[in-house]
Amino acid sequence: MTDDSIDTFLAQPFGGGEGSVTPPIYQSSLFTFDDFSAFEARMSGQGNRTLYSRVQNPTQDAFEQMMAKLEGGEAAVGFASGMAAISSVLFAFLKPGDRLACVEHVYPDAYRLMERMLGPWGVEVTYHSVTELQDNPDTLKGAALAYLESPNSMMMQVMDLRKVADHAKAHGCLTVVDNSWATPVFQTPLALGIDIVLHSASKYICGHSDTVAGVVVASDEHIARIRDLTLPLLGGKLAPFEAWLLVRGLRTLPARMREHQRTADLFVDRLGARPEVVTVNSPGPNSVPGLKGRSGLMSIEFTKDIDVRKFADALNLFHYGVSWGGFESLIVPTAITLAQAGPKNSLQAFGVPDTMVRISLGLEDAEALWSDFESALVTAGS
Repeated sequence: MTDDSIDTFLAQPFGGGEGSVTPPIYQSSLFTFDDFSAFEARMSGQGNRTLYSRVQNPTQDAFEQMMAKLEGGEAAVGFASGMAAISSVLFAFLKPGDRLACVEHVYPDAYRLMERMLGPWGVEVTYHSVTELQDNPDTLKGAALAYLESPNSMMMQVMDLRKVADHAKAHGCLTVVDNSWATPVFQTPLALGIDIVLHSASKYICGHSDTVAGVVVASDEHIARIRDLTLPLLGGKLAPFEAWLLVRGLRTLPARMREHQRTADLFVDRLGARPEVVTVNSPGPNSVPGLKGRSGLMSIEFTKDIDVRKFADALNLFHYGVSWGGFESLIVPTAITLAQAGPKNSLQAFGVPDTMVRISLGLEDAEALWSDFESALVTAGS
């Protein structure tokens, strides 16, 4: 979809019979039938009438239909969290003895899922650099599934998804990509040949930091497998109220993404001139084929002259927080994540430097955010 068509599509009223511009919230656990024949037909798999909200709900349907349209997929399925979406996809399409090829610097909890559950279950997990996945046609030879992020977590490295998809198809390997950073406003991986797209819908899709959810978009065939196997049996279903909030979030997604991009462009331009900054990890439009924009999530590596703790504590408009994609600006120093208790995470596994911070630029005034950031830099370097 073009930018204009995305805006037009998302602005359309729901059209559900009473002139409502938003879908109603069907806050019901089950849906009844009037006679034996109708109930029997539905239970035998005839038709798609709503049966039980663990697997289907009309409010959820509205959100899923919107996401499928935006990503250019045939169908979508919503989940209670991004991790529910990730685990449901991986357990639907992998079996013991398979190899999962994963991009390095993957989301830490996805890494833990692979290491703590898929590995012991009998799935071989191998990790590969963006360059290796993109430029070596045989990296995916023998792999059942490639799990990708573009950009990946913290390091924000992007890949040519079409090249990776072509390599995967040559070896009969299914491709899955997390598109939470770019959203369908800035990137549509299915159009580049990727098989399955997923999102932590808690991030930009929601945009208001009040919902935890996930969503998967793919072909009818792939979504049918998820609906038949992992959605009902793992039970990570999306609730009606959360689905309604996500429809609300989608209405403003293009406008919010453009505003995030304007602020990110300002930061990237000004950070590049700062002597305290080693590198800014924030891929821009056209840095790889198919990427049309820059979101507000980036990472910044400082020189040793900056006391990261002092810098972060000096910020007033940026708050400490683990998520991103909302209206508020957030910061996560990697030193905190590297010190996280419990099983090793992907930042520890792949050697992310402790002089780096991840920031999520919200919807506050861009100049006010920059003034706060610059003032904290001065404080931390003194």
